[in-house]
Amino acid sequence: MASLVRSIPAASSAIALKHFSHRLTLETDCSDVHASQQGGELDFVLVDVRGESAFAQGHVPGAINMPHRLMTAEYLASYPRDTLFVVYCAGPHCNGAHRAAVKLAALEYPVKEMMGGVMGWLDEGFSLAGEQALQREGGVACAC
Repeated sequence: MASLVRSIPAASSAIALKHFSHRLTLETDCSDVHASQQGGELDFVLVDVRGESAFAQGHVPGAINMPHRLMTAEYLASYPRDTLFVVYCAGPHCNGAHRAAVKLAALEYPVKEMMGGVMGWLDEGFSLAGEQALQREGGVACAC
């Protein structure tokens, strides 16, 4: 009898290659963002899409705060169209980063999601910046 894992057959290697390659065009991870920051390779704008109060409590160093509800053509007019935005929210329990990515893509900006958000950043052992720079004690609010 097959395991639960094998009860649905795996995709062919060709399909898996296409699927996982495609995901990499839409996502990045906390480790790659951190390494890029440490190496001075800042060819993207890191955007915390949470509410202002959540951002003030603690955010990824180098991020700007741009709640997804503010993302309009007028608000983004100062950014060149080829600006790569890397968006994140509180973590995988929140879809704020997805909402922001939809708005940015609709406005024809390139966009990637930083998987894991603030929770992922903390899971990697990286520190936050901000007034209270919480570490993982009481969870992370999105306030978006």
